[in-house]
Amino acid sequence: MYADRLAISIILIPAAAWVVVLGGPIYTLFVVAMFVLAGREYARLFRAGGARPAEWIIVGGAALLIVNQYFRWVDATVMLTLLVLTSLFWHLVDYERGATASGTDFVATLGGIVYLGWMGSFFVSLRMLAPDGMWWAFLVLGAIWFSDGGAYLVGRRLGRTLMAPRLSPKKTWEGFGGGIVLAVLGTVLLGWLFAFAASSGGQVGPAAAALIGVVISLIGTAGDLAISMIKRQTGLKDTGELIAGHGGVLDRIDSWLVAIPAGYYVVAFVLANWR
Repeated sequence: MYADRLAISIILIPAAAWVVVLGGPIYTLFVVAMFVLAGREYARLFRAGGARPAEWIIVGGAALLIVNQYFRWVDATVMLTLLVLTSLFWHLVDYERGATASGTDFVATLGGIVYLGWMGSFFVSLRMLAPDGMWWAFLVLGAIWFSDGGAYLVGRRLGRTLMAPRLSPKKTWEGFGGGIVLAVLGTVLLGWLFAFAASSGGQVGPAAAALIGVVISLIGTAGDLAISMIKRQTGLKDTGELIAGHGGVLDRIDSWLVAIPAGYYVVAFVLANWR
């Protein structure tokens, strides 16, 4: 399993980095494709738990919110409101057609739209952040990768104290601490390296970089546990089987879903107040 994870990571990380460098419509389409797959897995999870979310609204809504964030056709809140109303009418009709738990189904659909579509739109917002959106995206993504890698390696070797045995039986406080330490060190290093390549707006001092690393690591862990919570409730081990050794797409981006929006706001704060 470890060899599979390492091999897939060696392929995925350079590919993801290349897409971030390209930016623009290609990056946006890549994010959309990722969230379309994640939306299908999300619907599958809730169906396994007995719910009946509207998969087409979750998938289509996530795609619309993400693409709209790039092209800015309408205000994002307008798009979100329309999707909520569409979900409401769909589940009202579905109940009349014989669905027995449309209230729960409606909430599951809304959760997918917001958790995947709204939060996913920050992947685009971060890359478009001026100045030096590419470098900021690398900084936040790097913090996530360092945190995940540190938690996995330290937890695997030194982990003894279970952190959340019901949610994630293999997650330990030692691994959690290792993730924070490596996220801070790695983000500070990336901030120093980017100072040689990015414009003056993209440079970030050690203290600000450390803040980004801490926030990303703390919040990313919560995102990891959130998907674990749904999997435990529905009795599934993985969200999907798309990636060998990694489970589904949603398994891979569970921490990203909350860490990237948080990273966007922390970076915006750093740009405005502290570099």
